[in-house]
Amino acid sequence: MPLQVSDYSWQQTKTAVFLSLPLKGVCVRDADVFCTENYLKVNFPPFLFEAFLYAPIDDASSKAKIGNDTVVFTLYKKEAAMWETLSLTGVDKEMLQKIREKSILQAQERAKEAIEAKAAAKREDQKYTLDAMMKIEEEERKKIEDMKESERIKATKELEAWKECQRKAEEQKRIQREEKLHQKEKQMEEERKNLKHKGLPRNSSRYLATKGRNLENIFSEKLKEDSIPAPRSVGSIKINFTPRVFPTALRESQVAEEEEWLHKQAEARRAMNTDIPELCDLKEEEKNPEWLKDKGNKLFATENYLAAINAYNLAIRLNNKIPLLYLNRAACHLKLKNLHKAIEDSSKAYRIMKLHLRLIHPTKLYKMMLRRFGL
Repeated sequence: MPLQVSDYSWQQTKTAVFLSLPLKGVCVRDADVFCTENYLKVNFPPFLFEAFLYAPIDDASSKAKIGNDTVVFTLYKKEAAMWETLSLTGVDKEMLQKIREKSILQAQERAKEAIEAKAAAKREDQKYTLDAMMKIEEEERKKIEDMKESERIKATKELEAWKECQRKAEEQKRIQREEKLHQKEKQMEEERKNLKHKGLPRNSSRYLATKGRNLENIFSEKLKEDSIPAPRSVGSIKINFTPRVFPTALRESQVAEEEEWLHKQAEARRAMNTDIPELCDLKEEEKNPEWLKDKGNKLFATENYLAAINAYNLAIRLNNKIPLLYLNRAACHLKLKNLHKAIEDSSKAYRIMKLHLRLIHPTKLYKMMLRRFGL
Protein backbone atom coordinates (compact mmCIF):
# COMPACT_ATOMS: atom_id res chain seq x y z
CA MET A 1 0.00 0.00 0.00
CA PRO A 2 1.70 3.27 -1.12
CA LEU A 3 1.95 6.20 1.24
CA GLN A 4 0.06 9.34 0.16
CA VAL A 5 2.15 12.54 0.19
CA SER A 6 0.38 15.49 1.76
CA ASP A 7 3.24 17.88 2.67
CA TYR A 8 3.41 19.72 -0.63
CA SER A 9 3.13 23.43 -1.42
CA TRP A 10 1.63 25.26 -4.36
CA GLN A 11 1.18 28.79 -5.69
CA GLN A 12 -0.72 30.19 -8.61
CA THR A 13 -1.23 33.07 -10.97
CA LYS A 14 -4.05 33.56 -13.44
CA THR A 15 -2.13 31.64 -16.08
CA ALA A 16 0.02 29.11 -14.18
CA VAL A 17 0.26 26.90 -11.10
CA PHE A 18 3.57 26.22 -9.33
CA LEU A 19 3.66 22.99 -7.35
CA SER A 20 6.56 21.87 -5.15
CA LEU A 21 6.65 18.20 -4.07
CA PRO A 22 9.39 16.72 -1.82
CA LEU A 23 10.88 13.38 -2.89
CA LYS A 24 11.62 12.32 0.70
CA GLY A 25 15.13 10.91 0.02
CA VAL A 26 14.16 8.88 -3.04
CA CYS A 27 16.53 8.65 -6.02
CA VAL A 28 15.61 10.80 -8.98
CA ARG A 29 15.62 7.89 -11.44
CA ASP A 30 12.97 6.07 -9.36
CA ALA A 31 10.43 8.88 -9.76
CA ASP A 32 7.62 8.28 -12.31
CA VAL A 33 5.61 11.33 -13.44
CA PHE A 34 2.26 11.07 -15.26
CA CYS A 35 0.38 14.21 -16.25
CA THR A 36 -2.76 14.94 -18.32
CA GLU A 37 -4.99 17.99 -18.54
CA ASN A 38 -7.08 16.93 -15.48
CA TYR A 39 -4.82 14.50 -13.62
CA LEU A 40 -1.33 14.59 -12.11
CA LYS A 41 0.43 11.60 -10.60
CA VAL A 42 3.94 11.20 -9.19
CA ASN A 43 4.97 7.68 -8.12
CA PHE A 44 8.23 7.29 -6.18
CA PRO A 45 7.97 4.09 -4.12
CA PRO A 46 6.91 3.76 -1.43
CA PHE A 47 5.29 7.20 -1.79
CA LEU A 48 2.50 8.31 -4.13
CA PHE A 49 1.10 11.74 -4.99
CA GLU A 50 -2.17 12.16 -6.88
CA ALA A 51 -3.98 15.38 -7.80
CA PHE A 52 -7.29 15.64 -9.65
CA LEU A 53 -6.79 19.17 -10.92
CA TYR A 54 -9.36 21.85 -10.30
CA ALA A 55 -9.40 22.93 -13.96
CA PRO A 56 -7.81 21.70 -17.20
CA ILE A 57 -4.18 22.54 -17.92
CA ASP A 58 -2.04 22.53 -21.05
CA ASP A 59 -0.07 19.37 -20.37
CA ALA A 60 1.92 19.73 -23.61
CA SER A 61 3.56 22.97 -22.49
CA SER A 62 3.70 22.22 -18.74
CA LYS A 63 7.09 21.42 -17.26
CA ALA A 64 8.59 19.48 -14.37
CA LYS A 65 12.03 20.04 -12.83
CA ILE A 66 13.59 17.46 -10.50
CA GLY A 67 16.49 18.42 -8.24
CA ASN A 68 17.59 18.82 -4.62
CA ASP A 69 15.15 16.06 -3.52
CA THR A 70 12.24 18.10 -4.88
CA VAL A 71 9.98 18.07 -7.93
CA VAL A 72 8.82 21.50 -9.09
CA PHE A 73 5.91 21.58 -11.55
CA THR A 74 4.97 24.54 -13.71
CA LEU A 75 1.41 23.89 -14.92
CA TYR A 76 -0.06 26.31 -17.46
CA LYS A 77 -3.82 26.82 -17.27
CA LYS A 78 -5.98 26.52 -20.35
CA GLU A 79 -8.22 29.34 -19.09
CA ALA A 80 -6.87 32.30 -17.16
CA ALA A 81 -8.56 32.18 -13.75
CA MET A 82 -7.73 31.75 -10.11
CA TRP A 83 -8.30 28.28 -8.63
CA GLU A 84 -9.95 27.80 -5.26
CA THR A 85 -8.01 24.58 -4.61
CA LEU A 86 -5.35 22.52 -6.37
CA SER A 87 -7.37 19.33 -6.39
CA LEU A 88 -11.09 18.69 -6.61
CA THR A 89 -12.97 18.26 -3.35
CA GLY A 90 -16.34 16.78 -2.53
CA VAL A 91 -16.19 14.28 -5.38
CA ASP A 92 -17.00 10.60 -4.83
CA LYS A 93 -14.55 7.81 -5.57
CA GLU A 94 -16.37 6.62 -8.72
CA MET A 95 -16.00 10.04 -10.29
CA LEU A 96 -12.32 10.14 -9.40
CA GLN A 97 -11.85 6.66 -10.88
CA LYS A 98 -13.54 7.79 -14.11
CA ILE A 99 -11.25 10.83 -14.28
CA ARG A 100 -8.22 8.56 -13.72
CA GLU A 101 -9.32 6.08 -16.40
CA LYS A 102 -10.13 8.88 -18.84
CA SER A 103 -6.69 10.42 -18.28
CA ILE A 104 -5.01 7.07 -18.88
CA LEU A 105 -7.03 6.56 -22.11
CA GLN A 106 -6.09 10.06 -23.26
CA ALA A 107 -2.43 9.34 -22.56
CA GLN A 108 -2.66 6.05 -24.46
CA GLU A 109 -4.33 7.77 -27.41
CA ARG A 110 -1.65 10.43 -27.47
CA ALA A 111 1.09 7.83 -27.25
CA LYS A 112 -0.55 5.92 -30.10
CA GLU A 113 -0.82 9.09 -32.17
CA ALA A 114 2.80 9.91 -31.39
CA ILE A 115 3.88 6.41 -32.46
CA GLU A 116 1.83 6.67 -35.67
CA ALA A 117 3.23 10.13 -36.34
CA LYS A 118 6.73 8.83 -35.74
CA ALA A 119 6.09 5.86 -38.04
CA ALA A 120 4.65 8.20 -40.70
CA ALA A 121 7.67 10.47 -40.37
CA LYS A 122 9.93 7.44 -40.64
CA ARG A 123 8.09 6.30 -43.78
CA GLU A 124 8.40 9.78 -45.22
CA ASP A 125 12.11 9.78 -44.44
CA GLN A 126 12.49 6.35 -46.04
CA LYS A 127 10.54 7.49 -49.08
CA TYR A 128 12.66 10.62 -49.35
CA THR A 129 15.83 8.54 -48.93
CA LEU A 130 14.62 6.06 -51.56
CA ASP A 131 13.77 8.88 -53.97
CA ALA A 132 17.15 10.45 -53.37
CA MET A 133 18.94 7.13 -53.94
CA MET A 134 16.92 6.49 -57.10
CA LYS A 135 17.79 9.96 -58.32
CA ILE A 136 21.48 9.40 -57.57
CA GLU A 137 21.36 6.00 -59.30
CA GLU A 138 19.61 7.53 -62.30
CA GLU A 139 22.29 10.21 -62.51
CA GLU A 140 25.01 7.56 -62.21
CA ARG A 141 23.31 5.46 -64.89
CA LYS A 142 23.01 8.47 -67.16
CA LYS A 143 26.65 9.30 -66.53
CA ILE A 144 27.67 5.73 -67.38
CA GLU A 145 25.53 5.80 -70.54
CA ASP A 146 27.14 9.09 -71.57
CA MET A 147 30.60 7.60 -70.97
CA LYS A 148 29.65 4.54 -73.03
CA GLU A 149 28.37 6.74 -75.84
CA SER A 150 31.49 8.88 -75.80
CA GLU A 151 33.69 5.75 -75.81
CA ARG A 152 31.63 4.33 -78.68
CA ILE A 153 32.03 7.53 -80.68
CA LYS A 154 35.75 7.57 -79.88
CA ALA A 155 36.15 3.91 -80.91
CA THR A 156 34.17 4.57 -84.11
CA LYS A 157 36.40 7.50 -84.98
CA GLU A 158 39.52 5.40 -84.29
CA LEU A 159 38.14 2.60 -86.45
CA GLU A 160 37.38 5.02 -89.28
CA ALA A 161 40.87 6.49 -88.96
CA TRP A 162 42.38 2.99 -89.07
CA LYS A 163 40.31 2.11 -92.12
CA GLU A 164 41.45 5.32 -93.77
CA CYS A 165 45.08 4.46 -93.01
CA GLN A 166 44.56 0.97 -94.43
CA ARG A 167 42.93 2.40 -97.52
CA LYS A 168 45.82 4.82 -97.99
CA ALA A 169 48.33 1.99 -97.48
CA GLU A 170 46.51 -0.15 -100.07
CA GLU A 171 46.42 2.80 -102.44
CA GLN A 172 50.13 3.35 -101.93
CA LYS A 173 50.84 -0.34 -102.60
CA ARG A 174 48.69 -0.23 -105.72
CA ILE A 175 50.59 2.84 -106.95
CA GLN A 176 53.91 1.11 -106.23
CA ARG A 177 52.76 -2.02 -108.13
CA GLU A 178 51.69 0.14 -111.06
CA GLU A 179 55.03 1.93 -111.01
CA LYS A 180 56.89 -1.40 -110.98
CA LEU A 181 54.74 -2.67 -113.80
CA HIS A 182 55.39 0.50 -115.73
CA GLN A 183 59.12 0.15 -115.17
CA LYS A 184 59.00 -3.46 -116.39
CA GLU A 185 57.11 -2.40 -119.49
CA LYS A 186 59.71 0.26 -120.06
CA GLN A 187 62.49 -2.28 -119.71
CA MET A 188 60.71 -4.64 -122.11
CA GLU A 189 60.31 -1.80 -124.62
CA GLU A 190 63.99 -0.99 -124.36
CA GLU A 191 64.86 -4.68 -124.86
CA ARG A 192 62.67 -4.77 -127.99
CA LYS A 193 64.43 -1.73 -129.35
CA ASN A 194 67.80 -3.27 -128.65
CA LEU A 195 66.74 -6.49 -130.35
CA LYS A 196 65.51 -4.58 -133.38
CA HIS A 197 68.82 -2.76 -133.65
CA LYS A 198 70.75 -6.04 -133.39
CA GLY A 199 68.63 -7.66 -136.12
CA LEU A 200 67.24 -10.59 -134.06
CA PRO A 201 63.95 -12.27 -134.96
CA ARG A 202 60.68 -10.71 -134.00
CA ASN A 203 59.62 -13.44 -131.54
CA SER A 204 62.92 -13.24 -129.60
CA SER A 205 61.48 -10.60 -127.25
CA ARG A 206 58.62 -12.94 -126.39
CA TYR A 207 61.16 -15.69 -125.78
CA LEU A 208 63.14 -13.48 -123.39
CA ALA A 209 60.02 -12.49 -121.46
CA THR A 210 58.97 -16.13 -121.08
CA LYS A 211 62.45 -17.08 -120.01
CA GLY A 212 62.46 -14.29 -117.37
CA ARG A 213 59.14 -15.46 -115.95
CA ASN A 214 60.37 -19.07 -115.79
CA LEU A 215 63.49 -17.98 -113.95
CA GLU A 216 61.37 -16.03 -111.47
CA ASN A 217 59.14 -19.08 -110.83
CA ILE A 218 62.18 -21.33 -110.31
CA PHE A 219 63.66 -18.83 -107.88
CA SER A 220 60.44 -18.63 -105.79
CA GLU A 221 60.15 -22.45 -105.71
CA LYS A 222 63.78 -22.64 -104.59
CA LEU A 223 63.02 -20.26 -101.72
CA LYS A 224 60.06 -22.39 -100.67
CA GLU A 225 62.14 -25.56 -100.72
CA ASP A 226 64.86 -23.92 -98.60
CA SER A 227 62.31 -22.80 -95.97
CA ILE A 228 60.86 -26.33 -95.46
CA PRO A 229 63.11 -28.68 -93.41
CA ALA A 230 63.98 -32.10 -94.75
CA PRO A 231 62.07 -35.11 -93.36
CA ARG A 232 63.69 -37.18 -90.66
CA SER A 233 65.29 -40.50 -91.42
CA VAL A 234 63.41 -43.65 -90.40
CA GLY A 235 64.82 -45.62 -87.49
CA SER A 236 63.93 -47.82 -84.54
CA ILE A 237 64.86 -47.60 -80.87
CA LYS A 238 65.45 -50.76 -78.90
CA ILE A 239 64.52 -50.81 -75.22
CA ASN A 240 65.71 -53.54 -72.86
CA PHE A 241 63.93 -53.99 -69.52
CA THR A 242 65.64 -55.49 -66.49
CA PRO A 243 63.79 -58.62 -65.32
CA ARG A 244 62.07 -57.94 -61.99
CA VAL A 245 60.17 -60.10 -59.49
CA PHE A 246 58.37 -57.06 -58.11
CA PRO A 247 56.21 -54.75 -60.26
CA THR A 248 57.91 -51.55 -59.04
CA ALA A 249 60.95 -50.16 -60.79
CA LEU A 250 64.36 -50.78 -59.27
CA ARG A 251 64.95 -47.09 -58.63
CA GLU A 252 61.69 -46.94 -56.58
CA SER A 253 62.20 -50.16 -54.56
CA GLN A 254 64.37 -51.14 -51.61
CA VAL A 255 66.47 -54.17 -52.31
CA ALA A 256 66.92 -55.19 -48.65
CA GLU A 257 63.19 -55.31 -47.97
CA GLU A 258 62.56 -57.24 -51.19
CA GLU A 259 65.23 -59.80 -50.35
CA GLU A 260 63.75 -60.23 -46.87
CA TRP A 261 60.28 -60.73 -48.36
CA LEU A 262 61.63 -63.28 -50.86
CA HIS A 263 63.41 -65.11 -48.03
CA LYS A 264 60.18 -65.27 -46.03
CA GLN A 265 58.27 -66.52 -49.06
CA ALA A 266 60.88 -69.24 -49.61
CA GLU A 267 60.61 -70.29 -45.95
CA ALA A 268 56.82 -70.42 -46.29
CA ARG A 269 57.06 -72.53 -49.45
CA ARG A 270 59.45 -74.92 -47.76
CA ALA A 271 57.06 -75.20 -44.81
CA MET A 272 54.16 -75.84 -47.22
CA ASN A 273 56.08 -78.65 -48.87
CA THR A 274 56.26 -80.46 -45.50
CA ASP A 275 53.41 -82.52 -44.20
CA ILE A 276 51.17 -79.92 -42.42
CA PRO A 277 47.54 -81.10 -42.47
CA GLU A 278 46.20 -77.61 -41.63
CA LEU A 279 47.47 -76.20 -44.95
CA CYS A 280 45.33 -78.41 -47.12
CA ASP A 281 42.14 -76.36 -46.80
CA LEU A 282 43.72 -72.87 -46.69
CA LYS A 283 43.48 -70.26 -49.43
CA GLU A 284 46.57 -69.01 -51.21
CA GLU A 285 46.77 -65.70 -49.27
CA GLU A 286 46.22 -67.56 -45.97
CA LYS A 287 49.49 -69.43 -46.55
CA ASN A 288 51.43 -66.17 -46.35
CA PRO A 289 52.97 -65.51 -42.87
CA GLU A 290 52.76 -61.74 -43.38
CA TRP A 291 49.04 -61.99 -44.15
CA LEU A 292 48.53 -64.15 -41.05
CA LYS A 293 50.52 -61.66 -38.95
CA ASP A 294 48.30 -58.76 -40.12
CA LYS A 295 45.22 -60.89 -39.45
CA GLY A 296 46.45 -61.63 -35.93
CA ASN A 297 47.13 -57.91 -35.36
CA LYS A 298 43.53 -57.06 -36.35
CA LEU A 299 42.18 -59.75 -34.02
CA PHE A 300 44.42 -58.44 -31.22
CA ALA A 301 43.04 -54.92 -31.79
CA THR A 302 39.49 -56.29 -31.38
CA GLU A 303 40.58 -58.08 -28.14
CA ASN A 304 39.98 -61.53 -29.69
CA TYR A 305 43.22 -62.89 -28.19
CA LEU A 306 42.58 -66.63 -28.70
CA ALA A 307 41.91 -66.21 -32.43
CA ALA A 308 44.99 -64.00 -32.71
CA ILE A 309 47.10 -66.72 -31.04
CA ASN A 310 45.80 -69.28 -33.58
CA ALA A 311 46.78 -66.96 -36.46
CA TYR A 312 50.26 -66.41 -34.99
CA ASN A 313 50.66 -70.19 -34.39
CA LEU A 314 49.95 -70.98 -38.05
CA ALA A 315 52.26 -68.19 -39.21
CA ILE A 316 55.06 -69.52 -36.98
CA ARG A 317 54.59 -73.01 -38.42
CA LEU A 318 54.97 -71.51 -41.89
CA ASN A 319 58.02 -69.41 -40.95
CA ASN A 320 59.60 -69.67 -37.52
CA LYS A 321 62.31 -67.07 -38.26
CA ILE A 322 60.13 -63.96 -37.81
CA PRO A 323 60.60 -62.51 -34.29
CA LEU A 324 57.51 -60.28 -34.50
CA LEU A 325 55.28 -63.35 -34.60
CA TYR A 326 56.64 -64.50 -31.22
CA LEU A 327 56.43 -61.01 -29.76
CA ASN A 328 52.80 -60.60 -30.88
CA ARG A 329 51.88 -64.02 -29.52
CA ALA A 330 53.63 -63.12 -26.24
CA ALA A 331 51.47 -59.98 -26.07
CA CYS A 332 48.33 -62.11 -26.48
CA HIS A 333 49.50 -64.51 -23.71
CA LEU A 334 50.21 -61.50 -21.49
CA LYS A 335 46.66 -60.23 -22.00
CA LEU A 336 45.34 -63.71 -21.11
CA LYS A 337 47.59 -63.83 -18.00
CA ASN A 338 49.60 -66.78 -19.42
CA LEU A 339 52.85 -65.40 -18.05
CA HIS A 340 55.04 -68.49 -18.60
CA LYS A 341 54.09 -68.68 -22.30
CA ALA A 342 54.64 -64.95 -22.69
CA ILE A 343 58.16 -65.34 -21.24
CA GLU A 344 58.89 -68.28 -23.55
CA ASP A 345 57.78 -66.40 -26.70
CA SER A 346 59.72 -63.29 -25.64
CA SER A 347 62.87 -65.35 -25.08
CA LYS A 348 62.44 -67.04 -28.48
CA ALA A 349 62.04 -63.64 -30.17
CA TYR A 350 65.16 -62.42 -28.35
CA ARG A 351 67.20 -65.40 -29.55
CA ILE A 352 66.07 -64.91 -33.18
CA MET A 353 66.80 -61.19 -33.10
CA LYS A 354 70.15 -61.79 -31.42
CA LEU A 355 71.02 -64.27 -34.13
CA HIS A 356 70.11 -61.91 -36.99
CA LEU A 357 70.84 -58.54 -35.40
CA ARG A 358 73.82 -58.91 -33.11
CA LEU A 359 74.20 -55.14 -32.69
CA ILE A 360 70.99 -54.72 -30.70
CA HIS A 361 71.67 -54.41 -26.97
CA PRO A 362 69.48 -56.59 -24.67
CA THR A 363 68.38 -53.51 -22.68
CA LYS A 364 67.20 -51.81 -25.85
CA LEU A 365 65.38 -54.98 -26.90
CA TYR A 366 63.75 -55.16 -23.47
CA LYS A 367 62.50 -51.57 -23.86
CA MET A 368 61.16 -52.40 -27.32
CA MET A 369 59.28 -55.37 -25.88
CA LEU A 370 57.84 -53.20 -23.11
CA ARG A 371 56.59 -50.68 -25.65
CA ARG A 372 55.19 -53.52 -27.73
CA PHE A 373 53.22 -54.87 -24.77
CA GLY A 374 52.03 -51.41 -23.80
CA LEU A 375 53.73 -51.47 -20.39
